[in-house]
Amino acid sequence: MSDTSTATFASLGVRAPLVKALEDGGITSPFPIQIDTLPDTLSGRDVLGRGKTGSGKTLAFSIPMVSRLAGELAGGKRRPGRPLGLILAPTRELATQITAALEPLASAYDLRVTTIFGGVSQHRQVQALKAGVDIVVACPGRLEDLMKQKFVSLDAIEITVLDEADHMADLGFLPVVTRILSATPANGQRLLFSATLDNGVDKLVKRFLKNEVMHSVDEANSPVAAMTHHIFDVDGVEAKKALVEKLASGTGRRILFMRTKHQARKLARQLTESGIPSVDLHGNLSQAARDRNLAAFSAGEARVLVATDVAARGVHVDDVQLVVHVDPPAEHKAYLHRSGRTARAGSAGDVVTVVLPEQRKDLAILMRKASIKVTSIRSTANSEHVIALVGDIAPHVTPAPKAPVQPQGPGRGARPARAGQARSGQARSGQGGQARSGQGGQARGARTGGASRPRTGGARPAAR
Repeated sequence: MSDTSTATFASLGVRAPLVKALEDGGITSPFPIQIDTLPDTLSGRDVLGRGKTGSGKTLAFSIPMVSRLAGELAGGKRRPGRPLGLILAPTRELATQITAALEPLASAYDLRVTTIFGGVSQHRQVQALKAGVDIVVACPGRLEDLMKQKFVSLDAIEITVLDEADHMADLGFLPVVTRILSATPANGQRLLFSATLDNGVDKLVKRFLKNEVMHSVDEANSPVAAMTHHIFDVDGVEAKKALVEKLASGTGRRILFMRTKHQARKLARQLTESGIPSVDLHGNLSQAARDRNLAAFSAGEARVLVATDVAARGVHVDDVQLVVHVDPPAEHKAYLHRSGRTARAGSAGDVVTVVLPEQRKDLAILMRKASIKVTSIRSTANSEHVIALVGDIAPHVTPAPKAPVQPQGPGRGARPARAGQARSGQARSGQGGQARSGQGGQARGARTGGASRPRTGGARPAAR
């Protein structure tokens, strides 16, 4: 491992324009995973990188991606539908965050970046590809769709990055990823970053990486040293509800994890109504709503983010002081990934799991698999250790009044219930539905799916 006390980006071989771009973003010192991997990635070696979330891996692959594509390696004119660099990410949020970290570096060499993912109209993404892009940051499903439609070819790809490969496996993406990687030139450089090598990730490594160098900054699945873990035992549902509200009431950022989309939405609404500004993040939200809620959380307009596992996997926001497992996760890897939303970029953080009596046995098994030893504590909202953990209470924020529902009397076009239902159903699935998924969907795609500069809060500092 390199000497972290004296290493600089310049001493690692990073080009001067990129060093300046990093400094302009407030990034002056490399992290350990960057120090370890950059000499190999900049020289063109295939690299398998393993490090905890928040360890700085985004810049560890973004810097060599831009540096090598800006040099003699690529050359030639920008070609429609034939990018030179490809970064695969498991979620829309992570793809957007990667793009936000990558673009300042790419702009130093006038390289174009576009983001490709589902959930929005493909129109803007197709237009960007036709205009010519150098680097594509993509989720596997939508990218394969565009490949099948002949809007993009990967035959010119010179560097491929697979980020969070273990999460790709958890989501069932490995067959798609395998087909995508097979469509890239066999002699290209490949960088794979993953917390673990199980669930088929090792097969990707053996098939697609050549004479790879492995760099592991942390033990696989190791919890962050700066995290403090707590288990708060509660007697029942009402005691849990009061405790969760108290944990959410502090001044710093908090992320609360729920098992289901419905419960995440419900809890965010309840907290907001009780004076704690909160937003939700889950798979039922449109991309515009997800971006809006993440931006509110990153900017501090909402202090609490209530999220489900999959939706929050791509959330990379610094200064999250507390993660609360309101619902304990189903398995230990989910616990570690959830917990990794705090104690990022060298900061400390606390992780609390709230457990009901019937959940204690399963939680004990989970914590043992996660290699975390912590003693549970009987807790209420008024326990001294809870009050000490929460710290200063944030000021109460009166929620905005709800818009009044306009009554529909005889003069306002009231209809029998069945007829009204039929008409509203037709509007949703007929012309109204087309309007939303057509022009309206394209407008949303223009703002998010294919935009060169996605609007996400807090992405730049978290990129390290």
